Amino acid sequence: MSSRAMLYRRPSEPQAIEVIFNTEVYLVRLRRHRQARRYTLRIQAATRDVVLTMPPRGTLREACEFAQKHGGWIATRLCRLPEAAPFVPGAIVPLRGVPHRVVNRRDARGTVWTETSAAGERLLCVAGEAPHIERRIRDFLYREARRDLESAARAYADQLGLTLRRLSIRDQTSRWGSCSTTGALSFSWRLILAPRHVLDYLAAHEVAHLVEMNHSPRFWRLLRRICPDMQRAKLWLDLNGADLHRYGIRPEEVTMPRFRRRRTLPDF
Repeated sequence: MSSRAMLYRRPSEPQAIEVIFNTEVYLVRLRRHRQARRYTLRIQAATRDVVLTMPPRGTLREACEFAQKHGGWIATRLCRLPEAAPFVPGAIVPLRGVPHRVVNRRDARGTVWTETSAAGERLLCVAGEAPHIERRIRDFLYREARRDLESAARAYADQLGLTLRRLSIRDQTSRWGSCSTTGALSFSWRLILAPRHVLDYLAAHEVAHLVEMNHSPRFWRLLRRICPDMQRAKLWLDLNGADLHRYGIRPEEVTMPRFRRRRTLPDF
């Protein structure tokens, strides 16, 4: 929250409010924005958070009324989000866009590797005890994402006669990649779950920002020149991008932050 918006925040104003719809109570986070002219609601697909943006001089009463009025919309949008897909034995993980079934090889040596079963099924094998499966898969996906993105980004940088300074892998929820004014590139590890041409496009996109730090026509011409397949990748992200955020999320991480059951009072 900006310091200017803080001027309009009451000391006792809560960080979130509750919205009741049918038998559910949904948690709605409040956010003031100095440029907001009206109340708006949005759902952050990656975190399942419901966020209500308020104008600087908006009141808590108006915010509550607005949120409660749209309780049905909140419930519908949350129900439409993809279900959580935790990293557990039997789960299907789309490594580089190819479905792999998670298999726990408890007595095997190593950490995580891929193989193909006799029936032709792609497997993501994890060694060790069950409590370590989630962390080992996540670490493996981070490493694979870094390797593929570094390779792709360096290849595009070479095309443009550039030198990469720094590349980091994170679990970004609002964007797939970014390029700082200092030339540092950052990407979401979840790109390793997408088909290779999608990861390549995002690498090309951020490398192109090293030349054009904007989204001007010149930027798009440059990007189209080094990544002719960009439109196919953009279409895939528009249709399937949100689905990538459900992998590695436990069911309780989806349900608990967004709502709780309304308590039923006993009949006296």
